[in-house]
This record gives sequence, structure tokens and C-alpha cells, in this order.
Amino acid sequence: MTDKPVKVYALSTCSHCRNARKLLDTFQVKYDLVEVDLCTGDERERAINDVKKVNPQCSFPTLIIGDKVIVGYKEDEIKEALGL
Repeated sequence: MTDKPVKVYALSTCSHCRNARKLLDTFQVKYDLVEVDLCTGDERERAINDVKKVNPQCSFPTLIIGDKVIVGYKEDEIKEALGL
């Protein structure tokens, strides 16, 4: 299991985002979740700016696993980044 920090930027209504979270949950990976569409005001602006720093297209899900950024639900890449 990974000891790398994991952060997930997602939309609450996105099926790919749900699949990414489900994969992490399956392997009992602890992660910090930001559901950008549920954020408001300054919090939303900060979240969008944070995503754009690593993913200029600002698409979801955006996962940051250690220093690796994975855009979209790419199961094999996610597993590899986690060391699974």
C-alpha cells in the first residue's frame, strides 16, 4: 500500500470520479477528496486554481498521488502510482 499522499479533485455527479473513488476505497487507500462542484465562493475558486496548476484543462477526476498527476479514470495508472 502507498504511503504517498493522495488527493482527488472530483465532481459529485461524475461517474468517472465515482469509479476512481471506488477503486481507492477498494484498496483502502486514504485520500483527501475535494468535490469541486459542492464548493462555494473562495473555496471553489481555490479548488479550481489548484486543479489548473496540475491539469490546465481542469477536467475531472484529477488525482494527485505523491508527485504523479493522473487525469481521468485510468485504473492501471492509478494502481501503478499506488504501487499495487
